[in-house]
Amino acid sequence: MNKKILLQLQARAKKRLTELRTRLEKNEVREEELESVNQEIEELAEEIRELDEAIANAEDDEKETDPKEDPEQEPGEEDNPEKDPENDPEPRGTTITGEQRSAALNAIKTALSTRNAKSTKQREKEIRSAFANFVVGNISEAEARALGVDINNGSVTVPIEISREIITYAQEENLLRKYGSYVQTDADVKYPVLVKKAVAQGHKAERTNNEIPETDIEFDSIDLDPTEFDALATITKKLLKRTGVNIEQIVIDELKKAYVRKETQYMFKGNEAGNENPGALEKKAVAYYESEAVGDDDQKLYKQLVLLKNQPVTEVLKKSMWIINRAALTRLEGMLDLNGRPLLYEAPNGVGYKLLGHPVDFTDAADGADPTKPVFYFGDFKAFHIQEIKNGMEIQKLVEKFSGTNKVGFQIYNLIDGQLIYSPFEPAVYRYEVGATAPVGG
Repeated sequence: MNKKILLQLQARAKKRLTELRTRLEKNEVREEELESVNQEIEELAEEIRELDEAIANAEDDEKETDPKEDPEQEPGEEDNPEKDPENDPEPRGTTITGEQRSAALNAIKTALSTRNAKSTKQREKEIRSAFANFVVGNISEAEARALGVDINNGSVTVPIEISREIITYAQEENLLRKYGSYVQTDADVKYPVLVKKAVAQGHKAERTNNEIPETDIEFDSIDLDPTEFDALATITKKLLKRTGVNIEQIVIDELKKAYVRKETQYMFKGNEAGNENPGALEKKAVAYYESEAVGDDDQKLYKQLVLLKNQPVTEVLKKSMWIINRAALTRLEGMLDLNGRPLLYEAPNGVGYKLLGHPVDFTDAADGADPTKPVFYFGDFKAFHIQEIKNGMEIQKLVEKFSGTNKVGFQIYNLIDGQLIYSPFEPAVYRYEVGATAPVGG
């Protein structure tokens, strides 16, 4: 909204508060009016707070203030018209007590005190700076609390502004966040995902004496159960002492990298000791094995990719895409189809690439045990479900652990779960590693 309009709305609200203050000071408010007057004061105070923030944000955007418009002026004190005693006769009723009058006047005084209003951007900047400086030990716990940082038993709750930035980075780097299904819950509760497929019973005759037969339903019901996992980040004290270094950005960048590495490993492989994930993509995707050895023959690989593409059922196939590793990308970039055209081609809309008619994305997280072996995942990645606890991300400083290494260490914790979940009738994702063979007896 235009800043001039915001200032006009603010002036009108303050003028009305000034009128109410005058009535209270002259003892013109009766007991039966007090409830409605207090309610109006609350509504006007809230309106002024919202307008203050909007004006401060507008000033941030403009990066300049019009000297002709002073938002600090409290209108209504000079131009408040005197009441006409003939048109405003003394109301009848019981007068309010001194305590009631003082409470109402204090509420008005607080509402009119807007000289310290800060924009959302300014508050976020303060919190980000306080958080980063506390983590590296530049300010005390008391100072950090005073600046809005939430600290509990040595652990620091990551401010919403920073956690949002970390998650945004994770969505860019972790393809399962980017293409999977995501749900955020307020509490650490199990979130059920049920996938099933029942066969409908068709009939022509009425069912008077023909009961509906029982139908077998196969399903895979798994509760997403967020667990706490942590990632470690360190920064050298030498770097932090450099003049002109942006400590805030260094801390947040290190947090992002450390967190995303750990989260990606958990969701793609889930094989870290003590932090296993049975629903990880590599574990849960259906393995596809070559019908004939491919080796370095591109045409044989092409045929295997066609066979792989046609593994999912039609319903899944329509929503499917490829996630591959860099070895697979390198191999595809030099391949041609049977008609001599590039197998990997740019999408018609210019966003990304396509392989056999389906979108392609790549990540090092898709690597197998040998990163030089091409790995192809194909399917509907919406079947990968992620549950995260709102405001569950915390930081803990590790002062003693790194005291002898000239480093500052901190550990980031989060409550999250991510699993590939699908019906036995409709496997959602297939995995093909070139050269891999089926286990004996498997």
